[in-house]
Amino acid sequence: MAEIEQVRSKDLKLLEKTYLPQIFGGLWLTLKQMFKPKFTRQYPEEKWNPPTAFRGRPVLVRAENGVERCVACGLCSRVCPALAIEVQASETPSWEKERYPVKFEINMLRCIFCGFCEEVCPEEAIVMSDEYIMTFTSQEQAIFDKEKLLMSEKRLKKRLNFLHENV
Repeated sequence: MAEIEQVRSKDLKLLEKTYLPQIFGGLWLTLKQMFKPKFTRQYPEEKWNPPTAFRGRPVLVRAENGVERCVACGLCSRVCPALAIEVQASETPSWEKERYPVKFEINMLRCIFCGFCEEVCPEEAIVMSDEYIMTFTSQEQAIFDKEKLLMSEKRLKKRLNFLHENV
């Protein structure tokens, strides 16, 4: 393993101690950006089409048979740094899977769209969609339950393919 060379203040030259090169470097970068052509999107009429790597609001994947993929393992709620996800599990009467989420809620006011929930999910049941428009008039509206979170697998095909390619 290579050692990292540590630069101490006594090793700096006189000009570097004044920080003038760094200040002028920052000003030069700003000046270059000022004269680049500007771009403005006329938002309500002209929607932005996000790339597949974009992390929009998290959603639950509804399989083709109409049942959510989630097995209520609770990993997403444990890994969430903002503590925005709440999962309550119950056993299923069917033989498809052992457990399912009775309650699955995400508080969108707390969610920081980090994507940790998507990365940790063993079933690819929760993914970050391409939806970025969310408005609320009260805090209660910002708590998305299972019905608001469910989205068809067909609608999320691009994101799921992206996740498979970048594993």
